[in-house]
Amino acid sequence: MINDLQMQMPSYFTVRFLRLVRSGVLSICISVSLGCSYSLAQEEVVLPQSSAGATVSSPDSGVYFADVIVRGKPVFQVGGLADLSARDRAQIINRRVASLLAQSAPVGMVEVKPDDPRKIATLQVNNRVLMTVTQQDAEDFGLAVEALAQRWAGQLNQALDKPVLAIDVGQRLYGTTRQLLRDTIGNLPSLIGAILVVIVTWGVARIVRYVAFSWAQRTEGDSNTELLIGRLSYGGVWVLGSVIALGVLGLNFGALLGALGLTSVAIGFSLKDVLSNYISGVILLAARPFKINDQVVIKDYEGTITQIQLRATTMKTYDGRVVYIPNQEVFQSSIINNTASARRRSSIIVGIDYGEDISRARTVILDRLSQMKDIETSPPPDLLVKELAPSTVNLEVRFWVDSRRSGFLSTTSEAAQAIKESLEESGIDMPTDIYTLVFRNQPIQLIEGFENGKLS
Repeated sequence: MINDLQMQMPSYFTVRFLRLVRSGVLSICISVSLGCSYSLAQEEVVLPQSSAGATVSSPDSGVYFADVIVRGKPVFQVGGLADLSARDRAQIINRRVASLLAQSAPVGMVEVKPDDPRKIATLQVNNRVLMTVTQQDAEDFGLAVEALAQRWAGQLNQALDKPVLAIDVGQRLYGTTRQLLRDTIGNLPSLIGAILVVIVTWGVARIVRYVAFSWAQRTEGDSNTELLIGRLSYGGVWVLGSVIALGVLGLNFGALLGALGLTSVAIGFSLKDVLSNYISGVILLAARPFKINDQVVIKDYEGTITQIQLRATTMKTYDGRVVYIPNQEVFQSSIINNTASARRRSSIIVGIDYGEDISRARTVILDRLSQMKDIETSPPPDLLVKELAPSTVNLEVRFWVDSRRSGFLSTTSEAAQAIKESLEESGIDMPTDIYTLVFRNQPIQLIEGFENGKLS
C-alpha cells in the first residue's frame, strides 16, 4: 500500500502544483522529483515562436486555450502547462508543423507514442516530436491521455493530408468567408452605428450648406464668397461626422494622431502641390481678385472665368477653348481683370499733315465721337498730340467704352471708322509716310535722267 501511495504522489502533487501556479498562488519553484510534466513543458520550448490562432480567455489566468494552426486553419486547441502559457505552447507546435510542411519530403502519418510510466503520450511524424499530450491536457478535455492523443493525431493527419487543389481552394474560401462573416456579425453594431452617423452627417451637411449659402447671399452679395462659405461649412460638417463615425467603429484617435505625426513630413512633401492648390483656392475665394464671368488675363491666357474651384480655376478663352489653371499658378501670377470696372478706356492714333490745323482736326473728331451712343460722355473723350512724326502729326484720341471685350472691340472699330470719314469729309489730309531718297556721288546723266522722268 505504501508503494502504491508512492507511485501516486508524483502525479497528485504535479497536478496540484500546476493548478496552484496557474491560479497565481505559488510563485516559487519546489525542487523535488515531481517534475515529469515540468520537464515535458520545458521540452516544448526549444523552437522560436510563431503565430498562433484565436484564443479563449479565462477571467482568472488570462489566455487558457490557443489554436493549433495547419495551413491557415485551426485544427484543435491546447491548454497551458506549468510554466508555459497556452499561447506560447501553441506557437511552438505551429512552428514545428510549419517547419514540417516546408520540407520537400512527403509528410508521414502522425503516430501516437504512449509513455505509461510518465502518464504522457507524444505525437510524432517521421521520428520527430510534434507535441506532448500531458495528464493536464487529459484533465482539461475530460479524456484519457491516450484517447486524447489519438483524437489529436487523427485531426492532424486529416489536416496534414494535402487535399486536391480545388478542394483546398474551396476550404480556404470557406474558412475566409466564415471568418469574415463572423467578424462582420461581431462588428455589426459598430457598422450600423457608423452607417447611421454617415447618413445623419450627409443630411446635416446639406442643411448647413443651404443655410450658410442663403445667409451669404443675403449678407455678402458676391458669388465667390457665397461659394466659399457653402463649401467650407459643408466640409466642416463632414469632418466632424467622419470623426464621430470612426469613433463608433472603435478607432483609437491617439494612435492615429501619433501615426500622422510620424508621417507628417512625408505627407507634406508628397501632397505639397495638392495642398498648395487647395490653400490657394481658399485664399482666392476669400480675396476675390475676380469672380465668375469676369474677363481676365492670367499669364498667357485671356478669357472669361467660368468656374472657381478649390483646386483649379476654369477659363473659357475668346476662341472657344477651356483652360484649367491650377490655383497655385493663379495665386502666384499677375492678374489683369478687364471687367473689374464697368467702363474701360480705349485709344486710337491718327496722323494728319503738318500743314493742317490741329485745333480744327480736334473739333471735327470730338464732335463726331460725341454723336456715338456707345461712347461714354462722362468722362468725355479727349485728344492729345501724341508725336511729331517725320511726315505726320500723330494725334491720340481717347474715349471710354464698355469694359467687356465684345463692346470694347466693336465700339473702338466704329470710332476709328468714324474718325477717318469725318476727317476726309472736312478735307483734312492724312498722308502716308514720306521717304526722301538721297543719291550721293552719282554720274550727272543719272541725275538728269531722273529729273526728266527717263532713265537710259
